Amino acid sequence: MGAALAVGALITAFPFVWMLFSSVKPQSESIDYPPKLLPQEPTFEYYVRLFTELDFGRYLVNTLIVVAIGAVGLLFMAMAGFAFAKYDFRGKGGLFFLVIATMMIPVQVTMIPTYLILNGFKLTNTLVGIALPTLVSGFGIFLFRQFMVTIPTEMLEAARIDGAGEIRTFLTIVLPMSKPILAVQAVLTFIAGWNSFLWPLIIASDQKLYTLSVGLALLNQQLAVNPSLQMAAASVMVVPILIVFIVFQRHVVQGFALSGLK
Repeated sequence: MGAALAVGALITAFPFVWMLFSSVKPQSESIDYPPKLLPQEPTFEYYVRLFTELDFGRYLVNTLIVVAIGAVGLLFMAMAGFAFAKYDFRGKGGLFFLVIATMMIPVQVTMIPTYLILNGFKLTNTLVGIALPTLVSGFGIFLFRQFMVTIPTEMLEAARIDGAGEIRTFLTIVLPMSKPILAVQAVLTFIAGWNSFLWPLIIASDQKLYTLSVGLALLNQQLAVNPSLQMAAASVMVVPILIVFIVFQRHVVQGFALSGLK
């Protein structure tokens, strides 16, 4: 069984390894036939070109800003999840049903109404307009709610008896106890913002506002065949996601386990 898993892991990882090695090959080696896995004369020329000639530095900054704005939504989703988990109010069941129902609606269906709303607020062709639709999600609220149900109500009542207000209770007790699910949603939010392609392409008419994924697609359309340059751009897209997942892997597994998801 272990050998089978190892073979499966190697097969799965091979395209990623090929991408990394190809990104440091000279162009002459990248189009050789038969192809070779390891570069004979490795070079980081194409990474330098991405950020000096092809404006990938701007695309990277735009993507980081979109991710940072999306991170603000973590607090909003945590507050909504806490309300659904620990408060009783009229219409709670119906409202939570509506939140869950949003998960069944394809994003493409809501793009035109969302665009019209943002256009009414003069937020089209802005980084805020790119990030705003992904600020909160029904799935994120659901995850927080599932986790926060497990927080002992007695602990919250004890804090209130000691004089802590609702905001202080949330910030000093609920959020610290919710680190695993915060890590899960942080990773999901980062991936969603980092990989965003269709929505930035629709709402941003100025190339200076493009994200990395849009820049990568633009690169593939504009340049003649240069596999090394394309693989370098793809590596810039993929490697940060892998690093983030490795850093938060333990918390992600713990968060899904404690929230009752399989």
